[in-house]
Amino acid sequence: MLDILDALVVGSTRSPVALARIVGVTGSSPRTVGSALVVTGDGDVVGSLSSGCVEAAVVAAAVDVIATGEPSFERFGGSDIDPFAVGLTCGGEIEVLIERVDDPSVFLDLRARIAARTPCALVTTVGAPTLRTVLTTAQRYEPNSPWNRVDRYSRALLAVGRSGIVGGSEVNNGDEAAGCRRPVFVQSFATAPRMILAGANDFVRALTDTARTLGYAVTVVDARATFATPQRFPRADAVVVDWPDRYLRAEHAAGRLDGRTVVAVMTHDDKFDVPTIVAALTLGRFAYVGALGSRRTHADRRSRLVDAGVAPEDLSRLHSPMGLDLDARTPEETAVSIAAQIIAVRSDASARPLSILNGPIHR
Repeated sequence: MLDILDALVVGSTRSPVALARIVGVTGSSPRTVGSALVVTGDGDVVGSLSSGCVEAAVVAAAVDVIATGEPSFERFGGSDIDPFAVGLTCGGEIEVLIERVDDPSVFLDLRARIAARTPCALVTTVGAPTLRTVLTTAQRYEPNSPWNRVDRYSRALLAVGRSGIVGGSEVNNGDEAAGCRRPVFVQSFATAPRMILAGANDFVRALTDTARTLGYAVTVVDARATFATPQRFPRADAVVVDWPDRYLRAEHAAGRLDGRTVVAVMTHDDKFDVPTIVAALTLGRFAYVGALGSRRTHADRRSRLVDAGVAPEDLSRLHSPMGLDLDARTPEETAVSIAAQIIAVRSDASARPLSILNGPIHR
């Protein structure tokens, strides 16, 4: 999408154009979700959706979309029956949304936010009439907004830097009053959120695996070179040998941490724990700051944090002991407990059993 954004803005300023984007992929595909091409009224094409095997059919559909203004939803896949049918030679399937763009204002807003490195998403209805908006992580929609029904789903995708279709009956279990019946395509323009794990033990390794499944880019940091090795943490995106508090301060100064960042302190050593927690609580408003340990450890650690000058309002943001009450014993069970709490905090959810709650499951 980024490679055609300028052409889309310039072209739609002059006359209506068609924007075609991959909104779903099954199996193997030469391009990923969010890949796009633009077709102008003069028939010029910018961008690509495949290695060339579906472009002609997409362009033909795009010409009709420009003429009628009606969006089109197309599927292309490999065909074992008709080798001359339009499809992907790699055997996969793609879903393509084609829409007419008459006004570049939303895309100008999108381009400005991307240039400012603001995590954002382009949200577009699938079906007529075409509606679009640019969503940020901090944005909330009013109850009478056409977007409020898919607000949480859209922000959940943006929070982890993923794109996809949300909304419709498959999300609200057929209850129209509980959610938006019209699906929307959420195209995120954000890197994966970061999770910084201080420590190099089995619990860190288990949480690394779980966090990667949830879409986090995981960094394991520990000052002990013997333990902090890529071989011990094969699923981590990075393994850093450094004092965790010093690493946090350097990453913050470099602008590589933001409001989606999770910091989990799991070193079990005061000389590492306390400085790292102090840094995590005072550098910025991260999405989650937690520390592993028993209640006795937490009480002792809290007094040390007070002695270190951490303000009460900052201390209130520390999740310690970290995790939910699952009676978790193994590193893997503990990782599930911690990950569940992170999701609940990120979503401002209660983390209580659904069976004792009333109202819609998906708020």
